[in-house]
Amino acid sequence: MNPRLLLVLLLAAVPIAAAAAERPRVGLVLSGGGARGAAHVGVLKVLEEMHVPIDAIAGTSMGAVVGGLYASGLSADEIDAALRAVNWEELLGDRPPRTDLSFRRKEEDRNFLVRLPLGLHGGEFRLPKGLVQGQRLNDLLRRLTLPVATIEDFDALPTRFRAVATDLESGERVVLASGDLTTAMRASMSVPGVFVPVEREGRLLVDGGLADNLPVDVARAMGVDVLIVVDVGFPLLSRDRLTTVPIISNQMIAILIRRNSEQQRATIGARDLLIDPALGSASSFDFRHFAASIDKGAAAARILAPRLGRLAMPGPEYLAWRARRGEARSGAAPRIDFVRVAPGSERYARPIADFFGAFAGRPLDAKALGERVTGFYGLGNLETLDYEIKRDASGQQGLEITAIRNSWGPNYVRFGLSLSDDFEGNSAYNATARIVLAEINRLGGEWTWDLQAGESPRIATEVYLPFSYRNRWFALPQAKYEARNVALFDAGGRRLAEYRVKGVRFGVDFGREFGSNFEIRAGVHREDGESRVRLGDPTLPADSYDVRQFHARIAYDALDDVGFPRHGASFFLDWTGENDLTGAGTDADLMTVDWQFARSRGRNRGVLWASMGTNLDAGPGDVRNLFPLGGFLNLSGLAPGEIAGRHFAIARAIYYRQIGRSGTGILDLPTYIGLAYETGNVWDERRDIGFGPARKDFSVFFGVDSLLGPLYVGAGYDDSGDMAYFLSLGRSF
Repeated sequence: MNPRLLLVLLLAAVPIAAAAAERPRVGLVLSGGGARGAAHVGVLKVLEEMHVPIDAIAGTSMGAVVGGLYASGLSADEIDAALRAVNWEELLGDRPPRTDLSFRRKEEDRNFLVRLPLGLHGGEFRLPKGLVQGQRLNDLLRRLTLPVATIEDFDALPTRFRAVATDLESGERVVLASGDLTTAMRASMSVPGVFVPVEREGRLLVDGGLADNLPVDVARAMGVDVLIVVDVGFPLLSRDRLTTVPIISNQMIAILIRRNSEQQRATIGARDLLIDPALGSASSFDFRHFAASIDKGAAAARILAPRLGRLAMPGPEYLAWRARRGEARSGAAPRIDFVRVAPGSERYARPIADFFGAFAGRPLDAKALGERVTGFYGLGNLETLDYEIKRDASGQQGLEITAIRNSWGPNYVRFGLSLSDDFEGNSAYNATARIVLAEINRLGGEWTWDLQAGESPRIATEVYLPFSYRNRWFALPQAKYEARNVALFDAGGRRLAEYRVKGVRFGVDFGREFGSNFEIRAGVHREDGESRVRLGDPTLPADSYDVRQFHARIAYDALDDVGFPRHGASFFLDWTGENDLTGAGTDADLMTVDWQFARSRGRNRGVLWASMGTNLDAGPGDVRNLFPLGGFLNLSGLAPGEIAGRHFAIARAIYYRQIGRSGTGILDLPTYIGLAYETGNVWDERRDIGFGPARKDFSVFFGVDSLLGPLYVGAGYDDSGDMAYFLSLGRSF
């Protein structure tokens, strides 16, 4: 090389190196603010566009989540894409989404629609520690930070990091600088009463915003020269909006948090930068405007572009800096040498081995691990299911699984409520409770009791006895007493009488669950009882029965919701063969089929639903096995149970659109308008079955996905000229 050229290059490199050495170390402070914290992502995107490097981050609550993800080596665009793809309504739900529940929990969900279970512990009723268990949020953070899961010193992350939480017992601020990154982020945003607190090193940790929502001093203590402070904190509402107790309580908390934040803001120096995104009065719990908040954060950062430009790196240096940040995420999947049970989780050693033992001795398959976590948590008895990658004394690394039993259970009570009224003086209601005595054996067995009061009183019990945790073969001994009303009609559809049917049934089923969506079972039962005239001609005969039943069932359930499904399908096929044991009756073969298919686009949803049933052999005097039609979505233009027969078939096409919400934040109650077309009928003879005599009905309705179950109000029209109005609370789909 030409010596003169070499000398020129060396002389040019001196000021560049000096500039790099003199570059101020930049600290980033990200405040708490719930959903408003999406603005932090927009700020990070502008910092990357302008080539401003971040040397240290201190965050609280949502600021700790965004900051922790960035500290793990993710770029602003990657964080943006990951968080925009999240269904926040499901992520912040009060339980796992229905698609993640075990088949047994789905079956319970169909019949007990009140959303808030009550725990039974020591003879007392208990509520969960929070409305949100946080499992799905934890799974998301685990997946996003898995490449740095073995880093326990937050100074060793691609960007140094601190998260701020609050000790729930003492009220002290807790600065998290080491340990498990996901746990630190979760602890920092665990709003008391909303999220379940996080236990870490013997301390019960909740949202850091209670102690320090804007941790300016924490970032300054990390040895930086200049701070970029982003405050998306809680706004104070005007007097005209302080109208309810919850709103006033939130205002009180906001005042306390702002007072602490103002003290921190007062320490911001002339060299530091303060960014206040224009978020207005956006709710901290309303994640529907997440994308808009990201854009507002970016807009606020661009206002300070001239000052940010002074902190920028030259292009080649910045690209090299970004490449170094990404190195920690670019390696191969960690090898798992062992799987072990975390201290305090010994109760679940057997299922942990069944679900996770196969991961030992191979590179970690993150997708398969997530599926196993979902399957185990979906059984429904855990408050927390988590994992960490740990090293043992010999230097090997493996999975440590934490499984924490429901603190408010594991025994619990679920409720159901059904009510119908046709505004013509005909109404019916049933109130139901299920008591679940969980984990009665080492394999997750259950003993349940169902109690129902109302038009159809019922008491039932069953013992669910699985043979293993993963391959869910099971036995199901059961018994029940039930009373119900059955209408009797003549050939012209005229109601002759109403019978009261009472019976006792007991037996045992054997079956298997395949994953969370599919189940088969078969069993033998004995049932005896009587039917007597309740209303109508008193000369009609009473009857008693004593039958042996052989039962088989094939069931598939992948619907995402019972009341207002968006996607998925379900299929149920039931067959019962009855042998009369009195010698005076007739044997019977009964079969029912029910199929649903749901799809959605945006706010629009459509459901196709078909049902049929047939009583192949029973005689005309057997009122027990008649199939009724009438009522909402069962020929909506007719009164409930207005027609009945030994055979029935009905098909529906339902459209509904979400038009709004009747609440705010995580307690939003979606509202809908819809319409349905229904065609079907009942028949006493198989030869009469056909499309010709099928009735055609139309209905319009307004619906609310309420905490007590789906609520519908509407009107139906039957092609015979009949019209009916209805109010329905509880299960319809």
